[in-house]
Amino acid sequence: MIATKTIATKLKPLALAGAFLAAPLFAADYTIDTQGAHASVHFKIDHLGVGYVVGRFNDFTGSFSYDADNPAETKVDVLINMESIDTNHAERDRHIRSADFVDASQYAEARFVSTGYEDLGDDKGTLTGDLTWLGQTHSIDIDVVKVGEGEDPWGGYRAGFTGTAALHLPTFGAEFNLGPAAETVYLDLVIEGVRK
Repeated sequence: MIATKTIATKLKPLALAGAFLAAPLFAADYTIDTQGAHASVHFKIDHLGVGYVVGRFNDFTGSFSYDADNPAETKVDVLINMESIDTNHAERDRHIRSADFVDASQYAEARFVSTGYEDLGDDKGTLTGDLTWLGQTHSIDIDVVKVGEGEDPWGGYRAGFTGTAALHLPTFGAEFNLGPAAETVYLDLVIEGVRK
């Protein structure tokens, strides 16, 4: 009886340790570093079939969760201020913000919320999520590449990624009448986050 109790007492800590090791690891939460200008959302769209108009959104915020040992649990939430569109041409930017294009006065924000992540290996993956823009929500895919992660010189910890996506504008009800080539806008994302 005493021997059985002694064995049970010794096994209990081992069982607790095993349960802890078997428990799923939680992804770390990161704030996208827009204050330090270590993140950007750029875009380009066909112009008359001979070039591209290139621009960026100067104002956006967001966060993501990431665990290198379990990338499938990656989550992302980004909010973009459509008034902050910037193509380095003030008159054109006012026109783009108008009801002729993005109608920023009525649809002031665009939001992306991830719904899944497919790990493709070699620090690459496909991030799927819902983009809400112009009052409509549709699923899009973003091709993601992990740049790296590690401690920064200020005592923090960072992780960074790049991403590319192609948005079919008519899907969101955007009818700009600029020709078939201009129905797609290409996004180029650079995202660096600071662990909370």
